[in-house]
Amino acid sequence: MCIGLAVNQLHHANRDAALYRWLRVCEDSIRALQMELHVVGRTYDAMLGEGMLQGYPPLKRYPYGRHGGLMKLVAEVVGLGETRTLDGAIYLIDPVDPSSDYPEAAALKRQCVIHHKPFVSTVAGAIDFIECQRMHAGLEPLPAADRLFAFERQTVALIAHDALKQDMFDFAGAHFDLLSRFATRVATGTTGQGLNELAWSRGWPKDKEWVVRYNSGPLGGDAQIADRILDQRCQRVIFFEDPHVARQHEADIRLLERAVTTVTDEAMCMTTPVVAQRWIEAVTKREAF
Repeated sequence: MCIGLAVNQLHHANRDAALYRWLRVCEDSIRALQMELHVVGRTYDAMLGEGMLQGYPPLKRYPYGRHGGLMKLVAEVVGLGETRTLDGAIYLIDPVDPSSDYPEAAALKRQCVIHHKPFVSTVAGAIDFIECQRMHAGLEPLPAADRLFAFERQTVALIAHDALKQDMFDFAGAHFDLLSRFATRVATGTTGQGLNELAWSRGWPKDKEWVVRYNSGPLGGDAQIADRILDQRCQRVIFFEDPHVARQHEADIRLLERAVTTVTDEAMCMTTPVVAQRWIEAVTKREAF
């Protein structure tokens, strides 16, 4: 697997910064998986400056962001031949860093969504992602990742744009038992109603909602869920995004994404049915251990 890696400045500013917290948990796994990392310049320098992944041949240094390093990762998500095609990207975002709003940052996420590849923007998500790759490779689970899979103590948000609502209903129906293990499920308007109807058809008590419904997205539902994320009362977001249409409430969607990156050690987001399905398969493998 080949993954792009970039980190905003805050996340490598000191020895306890997000980049290093992630690598302390995952460096051995990255080596065991022989994962190839294409790393934007300053992030690469910060890693080696702390002695992490030194002497690791699949580590490739790219130019600084100001010299096009992040733009190159965007092109590689789309694909530039066998040696320059990424399987996804980890971009640890500081939500108040202006560079997180640059066109190349938005394009990196958008192209990951279009090409059904993972886009990981938080420490929790990066640990979760590496743990899932361990499961697909047949390795044993890491105890350090156990807390991320304690679904009985977590809330999951299930959100889908109009063109992907049926995909969300199909996903929830196929994995109803696993999703029912979460302490709480939340959703925005129409998606939430459809999910509740699905649950009632599966025998869920008719006098009890399977998901807590917030407003529709255009009427503030994304903002309501963002508040829950900021209070650390929602840990996972499964958000099936349609990147091909203009959205009236784009600002609210970005607010939700910024909330996730604000609580980087606790929250994570998956943005396509393909990525979510691969996560489900990893969870199943992990529980088999």
